[in-house]
Amino acid sequence: MPVNKRQLAAFTDKHTSQIPFDTSPRHLAGPGDIRHVTHGLAAAGWNLVSDPLSAEVDLRSPDGRHQMQFDPRGAAAAWWRLVSASTDTAPSWYAEFGELVPAEVLAALTDALVVAPPEQPDPWQAVISAGWHRESESAARSPDALCHVELRRLNEFHDRPSWHIETRELGHGPFPGPRIWHAYFNEHVPAALVGSFLTAMVDRGPLQRGMYERTGHHSAAQKPSSLRPQQVVDAHADRLSSLRAHARSVCRQQAEPMTIPAKPGSSQPAARR
Repeated sequence: MPVNKRQLAAFTDKHTSQIPFDTSPRHLAGPGDIRHVTHGLAAAGWNLVSDPLSAEVDLRSPDGRHQMQFDPRGAAAAWWRLVSASTDTAPSWYAEFGELVPAEVLAALTDALVVAPPEQPDPWQAVISAGWHRESESAARSPDALCHVELRRLNEFHDRPSWHIETRELGHGPFPGPRIWHAYFNEHVPAALVGSFLTAMVDRGPLQRGMYERTGHHSAAQKPSSLRPQQVVDAHADRLSSLRAHARSVCRQQAEPMTIPAKPGSSQPAARR
């Protein structure tokens, strides 16, 4: 399902009509534009299987294995759900994300699902390099203490832990404050995908938000961006072109017939006149 000209024009109209503000830290930047996720998957060949006129978005990968759902009407705290079916060599897995997860951070994960990073990032490496406080071998907290990352076992009978990320307002004593957004990756989500998500989340570079656009928290810092609105649009278009080119390359490779090399000493029969 390619992104058509009308859809790109709608994205362009929105982002060229607003002044971009650099917003940081990323975990407080707010949801942004969900089309960073949906346009990226569509450019990579994912198919829309939900009603186009519905608020819900349901996208499926070309091979049918992966499913991304966005449902702002659901009663559950998770607005995003990413599901992967099992194969002969890999188990099924599941991830979910709350309403205010930054779309650009989630898009880093979905991009890594489409185009595997050349180096498999260690999920903890980026977190520590960004100056987050390592509370233990399995937990870290952001410098502002509002975002917590934990690798947690379900119980003593489960060897494989799952990832839990929560951004919360500061609480009082032992009582945590209200939750802003969360992310959960079950124990079978590939570490490279978790690493891509965390790397994007802890990146010190700001995300762009329009004036008066919703942020995740009042403490998010904003200042006019050095980027022009058209640069924001161009970066989005370039990313879609790259994902589209990769998807086409994969399709061509899968369509190429497999050639079986001739056995040593064998000869091709002479052509009949």
